[in-house]
Amino acid sequence: MSQKVESGNKGDVPQSSLSSASRADLHTHTTHSDGALVPYDLIQRAHSAGLEVLSITDHDNVGALDEAIEWGKGLGMEVITGLELSVSLGEKDVHVLAYFIDHRNQDLLDYLTFFRRERLKRAERIVQKLNKLNIPLNLEAVLEQAGIGSVGRPHIANALLDGKHIATYHEAFEKFIGNGGPAFEKKYQLSPADAFKLITKAGGLSFLAHPGKYISELDLSQLIKNGLDGIEVIHPAHDEKLKEYYRGLVNQYFLLESGGSDFHGGKKNDDYALGVFTVPMHIVETMRSRLFT
Repeated sequence: MSQKVESGNKGDVPQSSLSSASRADLHTHTTHSDGALVPYDLIQRAHSAGLEVLSITDHDNVGALDEAIEWGKGLGMEVITGLELSVSLGEKDVHVLAYFIDHRNQDLLDYLTFFRRERLKRAERIVQKLNKLNIPLNLEAVLEQAGIGSVGRPHIANALLDGKHIATYHEAFEKFIGNGGPAFEKKYQLSPADAFKLITKAGGLSFLAHPGKYISELDLSQLIKNGLDGIEVIHPAHDEKLKEYYRGLVNQYFLLESGGSDFHGGKKNDDYALGVFTVPMHIVETMRSRLFT
């Protein structure tokens, strides 16, 4: 695993201000990617849910962080800088969460600009495929859904729903744009090694996001060799058996643990998750100590 160094203002608050009973949600999204809430509203919602620590992990975008850190300070809430990237592990699409990054690192910002351009190209190809399936969706409707955020499949699903081309949000993925669907398009992805290197250069930690049932120990071994720091153990998609399994791997391979709600809001109907899928503060402090000691 890579050695990390402290860099940048990462929204820390004095550790003494956080009690042992504090809870953290280390996986949330805003309108800067595919979330439904602007940073201010997410911070307010998280505070109301009893959270004292939050990480915003937008896809390929760190635009929410400066604003969120300031709003958090006003409420006595720590906002940990975060990011979610997609990497390719063989034929698998794997997501990586980055924590405690210097979100002003220029190399990181340059890469993220490139990723967002690739996301737009992918959206264009998906819309073209939908049109060939006699679904008259236009790209402008998708971009209207995305707003300032990095465009992704959730925005296409929302545009399909608003255009009454489907009956439910999830139908978009089940019938058209899900993996293997007739309008599916693979997105540009980094290799794990390149993603971890990018995160390390920005002073952060790399975690495997919501691995579910699809990551083998062989896959995990490869990711660890490439510089993985930890695994997201707590997630709405993980039942007790999976949480126990991944916590065992964390201990076996001397990795770090993280967790969160993967909150998006809006048509995903996951409002219940915020404040429920959390980790205790000792998890955050262990992450912090890996970086700053």
